[in-house]
Amino acid sequence: MSQRQDPSDFLKQIIGRPVVVKLNSGVDYRGVLGSLDGYMNIVLEQTEEYVNGQLKNKYGDAFLRGNNVLYISTRKQKV
Repeated sequence: MSQRQDPSDFLKQIIGRPVVVKLNSGVDYRGVLGSLDGYMNIVLEQTEEYVNGQLKNKYGDAFLRGNNVLYISTRKQKV
């Protein structure tokens, strides 16, 4: 990102894209970002749960409560 961006601009741009959401517990959730709100409550679609890098569960849609979120990151599309 060469231009300064507001975090909310970044979040709006990644809706519908694959993301990784890391929780404070260390668990990763990977899926397509469906929506999020100002409290960082997140809806993921096609969700996969990873613990210590190992796939543990697959969910359809998942709701992640914002106070558990450490970070959200975009990830590259699987080929």
